[in-house]
Amino acid sequence: MHIERYEKLWIYAFVIMLAVFVAALMAGAILFNVRVPGSAGLINPANLDETAFANPGIHDMGDGNYEVYMVARMWSFQPSEIVVPEGAHVTFYVTSADVTHGFIIEHHNANLEVLPGVIGVTNTTFNTPGTFKLQCHEYCGRGHQMMHIDIIVEETEVALAANEE
Repeated sequence: MHIERYEKLWIYAFVIMLAVFVAALMAGAILFNVRVPGSAGLINPANLDETAFANPGIHDMGDGNYEVYMVARMWSFQPSEIVVPEGAHVTFYVTSADVTHGFIIEHHNANLEVLPGVIGVTNTTFNTPGTFKLQCHEYCGRGHQMMHIDIIVEETEVALAANEE
């Protein structure tokens, strides 16, 4: 079978680009631990009061692990503030009570699209003390610009003692 010279060049270029894209995906997944956020299940938004989302908040699971149950609704997140110690590994379970919202934590690899009826799950570790914004990044109506909360990461006693020395 005869293939024209320019056609061969385009085939080679396509194969090389495909290999580069696959290598980039593999490097992101293996070297940089990039993960696609998942879903922890489905829920009826009308019945949030009968689920773990009835009392949104943070739960200490021990060994520096925390679970946060959050509800996004026009135009706020519940709970309205999260406080964790430095080094905390936090798993967020998020759902919406009304419309599509966003969920992104600045300077951390936590990003979700929050949909009514879907429990979004993501996790991150807070290694640096400070205050980080969690905000909605999906336009959800006229009060969207006010939809943000603070995540306060407090220095642990061990870190405070090391700084005093």
